Amino acid sequence: MTGKFIRFFTPFVRVMPEIKAPQREVSFKEKLLWTVVALVIYLIMSNIPLYGVNVTETTDYYYWLRVILASQRGTLTELGIGPIVTAGLIMQLLLGSKIIKVDLSDPYDRSMFSGSQKVFAMFLTIFNIIAYIGGGAFGELTATNATFVFLQLVLSGLVIILLDELLQKGWGIGSGVSLFIATGVAGQIFWSLFSFIGADGVARGIVVAFFQALGDPEYDVGDLMFRSDRLPSLFGGITTLVIFLIVIWFESTRVEIPLAYKGYRGFKGKYPMKLLYVSNIPVILVNALYANFLFFGQMLAGPNSALRGQGFDFLIDLIGRFDTVDPGGAAGNYLVPNYGLLYFLTPPQGLLGPQGLLADPIRAIIYLIFFIFLCVMLGRVWVDVSGLAPRDIAQQIIDSGMQIPGFRSSDKIIEKILKRYIPTLVILNGIIIAVMSFFADSLGALTSGTGLLIAIGIVHQYSESLAKEMAAMQYPGMRSFLGMD
Repeated sequence: MTGKFIRFFTPFVRVMPEIKAPQREVSFKEKLLWTVVALVIYLIMSNIPLYGVNVTETTDYYYWLRVILASQRGTLTELGIGPIVTAGLIMQLLLGSKIIKVDLSDPYDRSMFSGSQKVFAMFLTIFNIIAYIGGGAFGELTATNATFVFLQLVLSGLVIILLDELLQKGWGIGSGVSLFIATGVAGQIFWSLFSFIGADGVARGIVVAFFQALGDPEYDVGDLMFRSDRLPSLFGGITTLVIFLIVIWFESTRVEIPLAYKGYRGFKGKYPMKLLYVSNIPVILVNALYANFLFFGQMLAGPNSALRGQGFDFLIDLIGRFDTVDPGGAAGNYLVPNYGLLYFLTPPQGLLGPQGLLADPIRAIIYLIFFIFLCVMLGRVWVDVSGLAPRDIAQQIIDSGMQIPGFRSSDKIIEKILKRYIPTLVILNGIIIAVMSFFADSLGALTSGTGLLIAIGIVHQYSESLAKEMAAMQYPGMRSFLGMD
């Protein structure tokens, strides 16, 4: 029986545009084509500026969210996939904690839950647009321009939701959220490697800068090992590659529990549990939490805050003081905390410079301790609400007709055995992901630590999906075995 929360969305679900699931088997080539089409549309939208907005003179309060949201400042993808991710997280938390009642085995309930999540994402899109315009993220807008901006972002938000649904319904590979995030991170890395824009006497891109330095006898190639002002460096490129290989190794490492079928002797199997049991979910949640703290902190304690100059600046400084950074170009500026609580909630940016690791090692240690703690705690919460807890896995094993050899077929016994592994894996997952993200930021990787880890996880998942699709294309009889039917 569908709960009241889901029934509230029913009228909106009926009028919301929908991508129908394919009624036939979609070939691998066709899936690949639709995936490319969705990506091209998103990239085109990311390069179309919003009509009626001049972001040059404004402050980007959402600068720290850009990687997670796969968004581009001042374009049709200003909101990115933020509303989709937020709606998905909230709905999953409500479902996992039993606050809302949905029977996912019932096709009607399952479709209503999916539709409600899409409508909720649309509501969040509208709320975010109003907050953007009301908060002055686009500067002073006339009523006409504000209306144009609102309509542009509403329509583009709807298109992004439908692109994600197109892939998830089976027309493409993976999901739009994963595809757009990975593409954004890959674009940042490509820009850091091959940008021809001038910086410190050579190009910004480290590969281009390296060859320019080789051809310039007056420029020392050794200066490219570490560069100031958060410019891409040789050390950052090496760090990016090393972290990529390490995380892929961790993603491929598994703990396997032997299983046997209850009704058939001799038939055995294994239940594999990844060392990174919840993957990069904890670091996404923590960074989203940090980014929102930074946003509200900038509104309350930023240089343009209405609270400043009222006689209690000392208390406001405890929240944070900020430096204004002009990145150049036409994207406006952004704020970087240099004091207060928010200063300790932001990672060091590279080794050198005023925000670097060596400039304030104490700040780096405090940040890492808090980061690890929150990654572990939020990882445990995610396990409980997402169906990955020992009790849930034990019930899945029992329902599949399997048991652990040498033990009685009981979900309580299997749950007790799983409790020896899963809590430890969650703690290790949190520590490993937090440390990797910290060092990616602190050692000057070619993109943010969070973005790098998310992209690596997505690339690994896509490689597995592509391998399955290709195997199913060559051997159609294996589709059921691969879990694709």
